[in-house]
Amino acid sequence: MGVAGASGPVLDRDEVDRALARLGAEHEAIETSLLALQDHAGRRLLEGAELTGTTRERWTAAEASITLLWAYFDAYTAAMRSAREIRSRRRWSSREDLLELTELLRGESVTVAGSAAATANAPTLHGAGKLSERFSLAGLVDRMNELYATSLDMVVAADAVWSALPARIDLLAAELQRTRKLAHSVGVRPGEHPAGDDLERITRTLTRLREEVVSDPLAYWRRTEGSSAPGGGRPDTTVYDREARALEEVRREIDAVLTVRQDAEQRLIKLRDVLSRADRTLAEARTARGEVLAKIAATEVPVVSGPPTVLQEQLAAAAEYRRQARWHRLSPLLESLEQKAEDELLRARESLTAVTAPLAVRAELRGRLDAYRAKVARHGLAEDALLIERYDAARRMLWSAPCDLRVAEQAVLRYQYAAAELLGTAPRVPGQAGPQDRRGPGAVSDKGDAAR
Repeated sequence: MGVAGASGPVLDRDEVDRALARLGAEHEAIETSLLALQDHAGRRLLEGAELTGTTRERWTAAEASITLLWAYFDAYTAAMRSAREIRSRRRWSSREDLLELTELLRGESVTVAGSAAATANAPTLHGAGKLSERFSLAGLVDRMNELYATSLDMVVAADAVWSALPARIDLLAAELQRTRKLAHSVGVRPGEHPAGDDLERITRTLTRLREEVVSDPLAYWRRTEGSSAPGGGRPDTTVYDREARALEEVRREIDAVLTVRQDAEQRLIKLRDVLSRADRTLAEARTARGEVLAKIAATEVPVVSGPPTVLQEQLAAAAEYRRQARWHRLSPLLESLEQKAEDELLRARESLTAVTAPLAVRAELRGRLDAYRAKVARHGLAEDALLIERYDAARRMLWSAPCDLRVAEQAVLRYQYAAAELLGTAPRVPGQAGPQDRRGPGAVSDKGDAAR
């Protein structure tokens, strides 16, 4: 190391050679990077595109930065050439050569002239109105790295959006066209069906989205938080994803309409059958109500309503929709009718059950009376006078019209008590006396058994 000069200690020959080798390697790496940026597909697309918005602003600045990068690189190349020429004058460089090389390699010896075209949109010159900048070779490398990183970040981001979104939008648009044709074939049209309106909205949104992505790709770029690498981020697919989901929902709805078209006849037949069964059940309930009123006394019998005409009208409308191939209207109507028809059949069955309940009670009492008579007969007591008397009384009440169920039930219970006393199966209930029997006060109470 020699005596200090204007740029610090004078470099010796070995230090000069090492500095030239290092700066030469940097020169080669920078040239490779600049050529790669020049050939980048994203940069070529940006040059030929009609840009808008954020992308146009950033590309104007990036384009100026790339122009300035080449100006910086040319100045760097010229400085390296001068340094190599000085070093190659002599095998053993003189002190004057070393002083000159030290100034060139370490001092601010590189002057870059600023032109309006190169610097109008790139913040490169420090200080307003400066027409040139002076750099050391190391400072010039740092400045080129800075401009290269910002330019590459912009180019990579735009290229990533263009590579990801337009192709996906085109595929979705093709699927949209197929869905629209399918929707039209089943009568799903704008203004007539919500799905038709959705298809129109999706079409408008995708058209606008593609135009915006092509002209302003950076509007659909989201940087990754904390990332400093060029192109650190991802395309924003929020709008695309939302419309893709909306199209899938429309497609499912149209598939449902297609299913209706395929099995509409069978569903209509089933609907007619369910409603017919409900009507027959209601008719049976009305007939049963007349029978109950004639045969059962002192009983509240619910009124049976007639079949709802609105369901028949809707069924006729569904059949008309099928005839006119208006599947989009038939689909929701069939779903509604199927539920209503099942509800109507259930209501008719419940009505029949409620109306016939007194007859069921009478049948149960008849069965109980005959079951006890059979039991008595098996024990050889069928000719007992009291049992015959009580059986005949209960039977007259149960087989005569109108039948008073409350009185008939008491008659059946008296027969059960008498039978239980004769059979010796009636348990004694303390404090509770059963019906009086001819055998006197010593007879066993049979009320507990009769209640079963």
